[in-house]
Amino acid sequence: MNLVYKVNDKPKFSQLIVFALQQLLAILAATIAVPSIIGHGMSQSAALFGAGVGTIVYLFFTKFKSPVFLGSSFAFLGSMASAFAGGVSMSLGYAGLVIGAVMAGLVYVIIALIVKFAGVKWISKLMPAVVIGPTVAIIGLSLAGNAIKDSLTGAVWDSDLSAYVMNGKGWVSLVCALVTLLTVIFFSVKGKKMLKLIPFILGIIAGYLVALVFTLIGKSSGNEALQVLNFSAFSSMKWVPDFTFVEAFKGFKEISGQYIASIAVAYIPVAFVVLAEHIADHKNLSSIIGQDLIENPGLHRTLLGDGVGSMAGAFFGGCPNTTYGESIGCVAITGNASVITILATAIIAIAASFFAPFVTFLSTIPSCVMGGVCITLYGFIAVSGLKMLQPVDLNDNRNLFTASVILIAGIGSMALNIGSVTITKIAVALILGVIVNLLFNRPAKKNQE
Repeated sequence: MNLVYKVNDKPKFSQLIVFALQQLLAILAATIAVPSIIGHGMSQSAALFGAGVGTIVYLFFTKFKSPVFLGSSFAFLGSMASAFAGGVSMSLGYAGLVIGAVMAGLVYVIIALIVKFAGVKWISKLMPAVVIGPTVAIIGLSLAGNAIKDSLTGAVWDSDLSAYVMNGKGWVSLVCALVTLLTVIFFSVKGKKMLKLIPFILGIIAGYLVALVFTLIGKSSGNEALQVLNFSAFSSMKWVPDFTFVEAFKGFKEISGQYIASIAVAYIPVAFVVLAEHIADHKNLSSIIGQDLIENPGLHRTLLGDGVGSMAGAFFGGCPNTTYGESIGCVAITGNASVITILATAIIAIAASFFAPFVTFLSTIPSCVMGGVCITLYGFIAVSGLKMLQPVDLNDNRNLFTASVILIAGIGSMALNIGSVTITKIAVALILGVIVNLLFNRPAKKNQE
């Protein structure tokens, strides 16, 4: 695709700050959602700080050649919850978060060393376009439900109808989401110069203003269905992040061999599962920026950056990090692949974690507004994957069945729970695709010669 700013380009400082803020808005909701889901007093600000630190670590390991932000990984939710299982103390649970992240990060480090010496050609053979394309599409499609759920906040899901039943709050959310969505699309397509590069900021501002109007009308009329914005978070602001390591150090004295074993079982297998998503993300980003990141800076470097960045992120925020599809989508839609923008985003994330009013204000952006943004982000990820299939001959049944298996397994949510380990639907879909491709899509010996 045509990029406005390539990887090594440096936008003007005034533009850079705006671009970085846009990236931050794209990844913010998911990054601070993980500590909120886990609970146990985990700090959203600390998670944001950890994401910023993890991203900077990643950029150094990848020689500033891979423009993607690392945020809190949803794949480790079950692993993180297990750190607090059995009624352990909060200090021990926090120690478990740090230990688990180190274990998962070491898996990446070990695989990176193997890749360093074994090379990456096997990746292309194991995961050609017919496998990786549908897998990338599944990453976007698997998030579609979240985007629609957020866009229709307040509406009631009817399992019999397999549809949302709209009510007053649902209609208000839908209007806010559509205003956001259409504003993003308008400026992405019709915007001129700078406006074309910040469609997400403009979309969020438009959606937020509509939500504010509804909220003011709702408060004056006493109609709760119209009150989309909630400013109650300002009453409990924390000015300094509660870093995970502070509480974790208190819990290290409680650690037992049995507890370490339980953490290992919870974290290590998931690291292997997330590896598949790591490769898919970097294949997708490679197609967007026109540079093969698997070859240069190399898969071993992206793995090291992701693994060590994950350790650093969890040390401060408790959450292992991972490359974010939202960040990749933002790069693709805006055409801004400048890695300096990602670095600026990380620095702003670190600084913002100490400025409670800013983080709290961002957290007041209603889910329906972010839902409108995410429809474009997740949709673009899905379409990027499908675009990878363009050079693939789908008239050949071997290719057709490989792609079909991946799409149906992923869309059908074929996630598997084996013991205490959950293999995500994306990983299951990829594994099935690889198996089908290896069994039935091997080129004839004559063609290989």
